[in-house]
Amino acid sequence: MTGRAILLSLVFLSVTLPGHAYAQHDTTVDICVYGGTSAGVIAAYSAKRIGHSALLIEPGGQVGGMTTGGLGETDIGNKVAITGIARDFYKKVGAHYGQPESWTFEPHVASAVFEDYIQSARLPVWYHYRLNRVEKKGAAITAIVVERVSAGATSHAGPGPRPRRITIRARVFIDCSYEGDLMASADVTYVTGRESNSEFGETYDGFQLRDKHQFPDSVDPNRKPGDTASGLLWGISGIAPGRPGAGDNRIQAYNFRLCLTDSPANRLPITLPVHYQPDYYALLLRVIAKHPDAPLESYLNINSMPNHKTDINNNGPFSTDMIGMNYDYPNASYAQRETIWRAHADYTKGLLYFLGHDPRVPEKLRNEMLQWGYPKDEFVATQHWTPQLYIREARRMRGEYVMTQANCLGNATVTDGIGLAAYTMDSHNCERLVVNGMTKNEGDVQIGGFGPYPISYRSIVPKASECTNLLVPVCLSATHIAYGSIRMEPVFMVLGESAALAAHLAMANNGNVQRVDVGKLQAILQTDPLLNSPSSNSAR
Repeated sequence: MTGRAILLSLVFLSVTLPGHAYAQHDTTVDICVYGGTSAGVIAAYSAKRIGHSALLIEPGGQVGGMTTGGLGETDIGNKVAITGIARDFYKKVGAHYGQPESWTFEPHVASAVFEDYIQSARLPVWYHYRLNRVEKKGAAITAIVVERVSAGATSHAGPGPRPRRITIRARVFIDCSYEGDLMASADVTYVTGRESNSEFGETYDGFQLRDKHQFPDSVDPNRKPGDTASGLLWGISGIAPGRPGAGDNRIQAYNFRLCLTDSPANRLPITLPVHYQPDYYALLLRVIAKHPDAPLESYLNINSMPNHKTDINNNGPFSTDMIGMNYDYPNASYAQRETIWRAHADYTKGLLYFLGHDPRVPEKLRNEMLQWGYPKDEFVATQHWTPQLYIREARRMRGEYVMTQANCLGNATVTDGIGLAAYTMDSHNCERLVVNGMTKNEGDVQIGGFGPYPISYRSIVPKASECTNLLVPVCLSATHIAYGSIRMEPVFMVLGESAALAAHLAMANNGNVQRVDVGKLQAILQTDPLLNSPSSNSAR
């Protein structure tokens, strides 16, 4: 036996010995959903509603993604576009507040509604497990192997040591992660960054130097104003501006949607962060100097929520978006992503502290900031800070059909729609750079004025030559600017339900998602949107 063979034998023994703390367990289900985002919960819940065995795998300790992670002021545009179980979610949230439905809610309320779905369907959820590898035979996934993230991993294997790794076999897999990790590991083609306008005949993709969330003219980018030899302030790229509409690897900025409160009884103070870097906010001081009497909402988009809480988003030229610091995130290792997450958290906590405590900030502005603090009753398990980074965009599949600007504007239509999108074509800024000696943000696009439009079933389906039993309703096939319109949480929920129903129909063709009868899928979504009828189970 060779040395390599001996090593492999030892590895095999270490993961298969009965009762061993690192035993590798096998699990078989009809439908496996990876990623406990809002789409993931709805997809797995829908699979159980239809009568399938299903498993939901979540690398973190909380399901619901951004919907439970601080994004309580729901972005949607036209609410008519949201149907099925997704609409039922907002009705259940509304019931909590004594309303027919509610699109504005506290994070813990959204968590309770998702937990109700999980419990009512008796849906098994594996928390703190992440993808290790994908096993394929030809173009079909035969199994995925997930690994325990921490000792706190939760499984449904009963008492005893939690398995280090689990092999999950399923007939159909659904990737509902924001990152598209399962899709990528299955060797499905994907892209990151921005296409050039010329690639798909668009006008709002690629490099975009526009007027929204933009610096006023004459904000000096240099450490010493007027001295180019002094270097640039933190956060400003020294790369030359691109050509308008040119493609690149830039990704729209990530941030945290901040749930704060001004209720003294429920408020924890924003204290000095461990990794505080006041130099990060020198550029903000130059913006403030332009308008020293501007209120706090000039720098933080403070959306009011019930019970004196907020959903705070980016606002203005310098805010919670950590522009240009996420380019590596989509293809990064788990350890690298953790570093990026931590950098964003440190930056954001530092920003809040800076606004409330730095003596260079006008006193009126500091006092406004000091009214806010972390709510005691939110994100208790993570020291009152949301664990969910707002990953606005990561990988995007190149599937059977690519959604583009033409679909958003109604210049191209599809007949295999499985949900509607209704938001503006929206991108946050992608880089901060020097233009004609001035500080400028680049990449923000906000183009609306169009009605709801259908999302093609083929856009959540890989090419048949690449994978036949995988559906991708979150990192779906779209250009950067079209994805910016589609990527809203309610739409992800709609697509999650549609993906689960497609997986159900694919069972009639050995799990082949490319051979699904889309007309039948559409009919069930229209006639039985909550998947209540036994007739919805007839395709098995």
